[in-house]
Amino acid sequence: MPDEPQPVSPPSTVPARPSPVRDLTQGPIASTLLVFSLPILGGNVLQSLNGSVNAVWVGRHLGEAALTATANANNVMFALIGLIFGIGMAATILVAQAMGAHNLAQAKRVMGTSATVFGLASVAMAAVGWLLSRRILHWMGTPENALDLAEAYLRVIFLAIPLLYLFAFVQAVLRGAGDSRTPFIFLALVVVLDMALNPLFIFGWGPVPALGITGSAVATFVANAISLAALLLWLRKRHHPLWIGRGERALFRPDMALVRTLITKGLPMGVQMVMISMAMIMMISMVNAYGVAMASAYGAALQLWTYVQMPAMAIGAACSTMAAQNVGAGLWQRVDATARAGVLCNLLLTGAMVAVMLLADRHVLGWFLPDGSPALENARHLNRIAIGSFIFFGVTFVLSGVVRSTGAVVPPLIILAAAMWGIRVPVARWLQPLWGADAIWWSFPISAVCAALMSLAYYV
Repeated sequence: MPDEPQPVSPPSTVPARPSPVRDLTQGPIASTLLVFSLPILGGNVLQSLNGSVNAVWVGRHLGEAALTATANANNVMFALIGLIFGIGMAATILVAQAMGAHNLAQAKRVMGTSATVFGLASVAMAAVGWLLSRRILHWMGTPENALDLAEAYLRVIFLAIPLLYLFAFVQAVLRGAGDSRTPFIFLALVVVLDMALNPLFIFGWGPVPALGITGSAVATFVANAISLAALLLWLRKRHHPLWIGRGERALFRPDMALVRTLITKGLPMGVQMVMISMAMIMMISMVNAYGVAMASAYGAALQLWTYVQMPAMAIGAACSTMAAQNVGAGLWQRVDATARAGVLCNLLLTGAMVAVMLLADRHVLGWFLPDGSPALENARHLNRIAIGSFIFFGVTFVLSGVVRSTGAVVPPLIILAAAMWGIRVPVARWLQPLWGADAIWWSFPISAVCAALMSLAYYV
């Protein structure tokens, strides 16, 4: 069992033991976990549906080069923000631990300090990314016929990064407090706006000019700006327990002790996200060498896989929050029971998703490609090889989330580094002379099984 984290500092001038927004330290574990994870799963469904609808608009109406451009650009974006997003993940765990200890004042201190640090870092990262967009895309080996499109899309997305990730940060911290319903409501607003605005900005209408692929990024920017403003206004009007009011603005002044904790806990989690994103960039750069048809097939499969991952990601996020609250309350038996329930739920739900997607792969993958595209059979082939890996990914995701909730953030990083860079990337690269592109697809299940075994060995 991982080492126990340092205890949350006791409250000083705070109300007497306020209750968490949702107390995850009580009640039956399996049903509490499922009920708490449902809004998270719903949010994942909406977010993935939004990305898929956008991919349909781009892939079917703007062509395979445009779909390849968005796939390349999105991988770059996730890699560059990984480090700062680790701060948000650390803040979520600290808030959950504080709420489990019934220390609302500490939770708000974490909220204020991390919001300032996260906001400043995301602005800096957006500026760097905007300046280096084309150079990074060149380094990835983005196909020439997709390069200009990818750069145009990516530059607008970088401008939106502070909004995108401040919105994601607020949602994550609210979940840490046990409030999974509010993030779902406002994520639904983002999705509705983004889906409505995508065709408007892509094709134009009335005074709105047709912006092509750039319009898809502009729609994302506008939808997130409106939804973030609405979320903050709602929190203020409803006097949400984590809302930092006018008289508490000093909480936004960084507490250096908390900053150090956020960095020491958040940096390994951020590095983990960067490793995943960089590995995905390496994979897509290898795929790009096979041309646009193969790259667009991979892009279509990535869209499908987002749905397969959703149950594991929702259950893993719920397990992390639930475990962190129980860590704060000192209920270690419930932490272990949460891990067991999470792994079982993942095996059942992700296994069902894999089966459904294998049966319906031709129909679903066809949504993301033009009619008669030669990429469809490539997409079906690689999907049949790689999709089962997400069952094992789910086991790793759940166990890593529980381990991180205890404050042990380095072991999941080591396991991920070994799986991604010691197994997945080498298998994909070194076996290509023997297996061709199939080496890339087989690297997914091989590395996923190894990661799950390492996670189980560490946790048990």
